[in-house]
Amino acid sequence: MNYGKIVVVDDEKMVTSAFKTLFKVEGYSDIHLFNNPEEAVEFLKENTPDLIISDFIMPEMNGLEFLREAKKLYPEVSMILLTGYADKENAIKAINEIGLYKYIEKPWDNDDLIVNIRNGIERSHLLENLRNKINELEEAKKKLQDYSTNLEKIVAERTADLLEANKKLSGIINYCADGIIIVNSDGKIEQVNPACENMVGLSAQALCKKKFQEIAYSNLKELNSSKNNKSGGIFGLGEENSEIILRDYYIVNSLSGIHTPVEISFAAVSKDDDSNFDKFVGVIRDVSVQKETERLRDDFIATLTHDMRTPLLAAIQTLKFFLEGAIGELDEKQKVLLSTMLHSNEDLLGLVNALLEVYRFESGKLTLCKTVFPVKDLVEQCYSELTPLAEKKNLNFTLKFELPDDLHITADRGEIKRVITNLCGNALNYTNKGGEIKVLAKAQNGDFIFSVSDNGNGIPKSDIPNLFKRFSQGTAMKRSTGTGLGLYLSRQIIEAHNGKIWVDSKVDKGSEFTFLLTDVVTDGKIKERQVSNG
Repeated sequence: MNYGKIVVVDDEKMVTSAFKTLFKVEGYSDIHLFNNPEEAVEFLKENTPDLIISDFIMPEMNGLEFLREAKKLYPEVSMILLTGYADKENAIKAINEIGLYKYIEKPWDNDDLIVNIRNGIERSHLLENLRNKINELEEAKKKLQDYSTNLEKIVAERTADLLEANKKLSGIINYCADGIIIVNSDGKIEQVNPACENMVGLSAQALCKKKFQEIAYSNLKELNSSKNNKSGGIFGLGEENSEIILRDYYIVNSLSGIHTPVEISFAAVSKDDDSNFDKFVGVIRDVSVQKETERLRDDFIATLTHDMRTPLLAAIQTLKFFLEGAIGELDEKQKVLLSTMLHSNEDLLGLVNALLEVYRFESGKLTLCKTVFPVKDLVEQCYSELTPLAEKKNLNFTLKFELPDDLHITADRGEIKRVITNLCGNALNYTNKGGEIKVLAKAQNGDFIFSVSDNGNGIPKSDIPNLFKRFSQGTAMKRSTGTGLGLYLSRQIIEAHNGKIWVDSKVDKGSEFTFLLTDVVTDGKIKERQVSNG
């Protein structure tokens, strides 16, 4: 399909009919034929053509007069004059006077005519584009002149704005109570504010000769050894790590020797040629007050829960004496009431013990008692103790080993048992009747791996990050009536063994909890014994 609006004017209907047939054959559709040039002029006043073709000799208005009127309306549009041989000189004169594109003698050759029509339309488009570009350049030139005229004023205003913004920023940095520090990707300090100088006890000049790792350290030894001591340290990061938050860090004051607990938030501020972040600005916040508040709170909870154990144990023992008939035979109603009281007190004691365990782990007062023991025996013991609960709910509770019968591991047997029991117990609680639970224990390259999978309701993706936090009770789909400390304690125990614990879950498909203890497998011939806690 050929594109272009074509206007043809000829007083002979036979000629316009011939054009109509020709254009139809060639695929032109936007064609407007006139036998009266005055009607064509009126049409052109409302419509922009791409090509105008006009006869020379016409009674109402000859071709030259018509094309002059058309030229006033559309100076860039290509125009073709149809003329007889005798009018050839007049046609040439018209080309010079009006600026016509072509003249074509009658009778014409169709192929030549079509070529001239196509070229004429293309010429009109090129001239139109050229005119538009000229207009754009004129407009741009005008804007550039206006901008050049006001450039000095704009520069002065922008400079004043920048000076004002820099003054405000300097005031914020210099009088900020938090330390502010700029480091490169190697950890080298490039700039600090006065609060940072006071915190470290060194001048800005002295600090800029040091690395961040020389003035701050983490109380997590494994973090220091695995990250901070490497070349590049925590700042040798890729493009996706534009923000770094450091918790449990301490700043050492070289004058007073005080170790101040801090939280540090780093954000990338520039990139190198490889699109890796090479400069970071950090805000150092003193969290001494928060740490002391947390310590006092934990000490209070620990003291309170510890003092509650004695009366709880006494109440439990007394209720057991009653239920055993120590003060005489009890009727059924009395047994139910006393049993309810006993279970409630045992649940409360369980909560107290869990809170004490949490306190011991978080305060660092719990020391693992590692021994070398056959892990298969421990897993089978936990499985046997929980099997009655599975049978009560009609669950398919299976156990599979992928390890030698005599395989031994080095770990705290009691704490690992707590984790296994907790993971299996959760699976039993959250799996519907008639469901399936699979327990797998295996050894691989010196590591021990334990997993519990079920086909229960699963856990929404949004709830997974909170599962191993304190007092997390179930999910948005189903809440637990427990303490919310089981998985939190399990994570504390596994991480105390330098291991990892995680969960994979899909809603309506089920969940799989797994923990990994690295480099714990020992010689199976070694009998169970206590080992050092290094």
